[in-house]
Amino acid sequence: MDQLIKAAWRYRHFIVSSIRADFRARFGRSRLGAAWMILQPLAQAAIFAYVLSEILSSKLPGIDNKFAYPIYLLSGTLAWTLFSEVLNKSVNVFVDNAGLLKKISFPRVCLPVIAAGVAVANSVLLFVAICAVFLVLGHGLTLTMLWLLPVGALIVIFALGLGLLLGVLNVFMRDVGQIVPVIMQLWFWLTPIVYMSHILPSSGASLLKWNLMYPPVYSFQQIMLYGKAPDPVTLVPLLLVGSVLLAIAYVLFLRASPEMVDEL
Repeated sequence: MDQLIKAAWRYRHFIVSSIRADFRARFGRSRLGAAWMILQPLAQAAIFAYVLSEILSSKLPGIDNKFAYPIYLLSGTLAWTLFSEVLNKSVNVFVDNAGLLKKISFPRVCLPVIAAGVAVANSVLLFVAICAVFLVLGHGLTLTMLWLLPVGALIVIFALGLGLLLGVLNVFMRDVGQIVPVIMQLWFWLTPIVYMSHILPSSGASLLKWNLMYPPVYSFQQIMLYGKAPDPVTLVPLLLVGSVLLAIAYVLFLRASPEMVDEL
């Protein structure tokens, strides 16, 4: 794993320039530019908030803000967007960069780092936009939000480990790239983002303990809505599973790397 860190550091300028190039390629001729990265999740959250706030806002315990549900929804959306972007970009990173892999000699492990970097940059911009929305809604920002950094880092580790593992498999079995979006859509609705966990029946609530994205999403909601620090104990499984997945994915990547270019 130290080789991964050393390679990323040695090629840090290449990684940063690639992230910048990705932004320019997507938004260079767009009038709104990078704003498109945050408009889609904000629009989705606004639609959910408008449609469901009248039904669910009264069920948010411990807060009297009439905009509690939109705040709750935006908080969960931020956590999920970070996870889904890192994962989806990692799954397709080798297939999408097949031409680059065949033409340029560089450590291929830089590609997942670039994918994660782009996703994190997108989430930072989304966070800034959400903070602006919070201020408009009269919901103040607190120092407790600094907890978003370690919790977000755990999400990235988990998403990158799972995404890199699936990304290597996707090179040899392209069905993986087709199945992942379906699973992600199902996973989204199995995670309390649009709804609150306390409205689930007992059978549904018992399944949440197996959903590794529930603790970080819940932590984001507690931090941003209630200003409460997360319980570190609940995040330990995410750290352990994420670290194991990242180690397994890296070993698999090293073994499959010589054959990947031929398959691409």
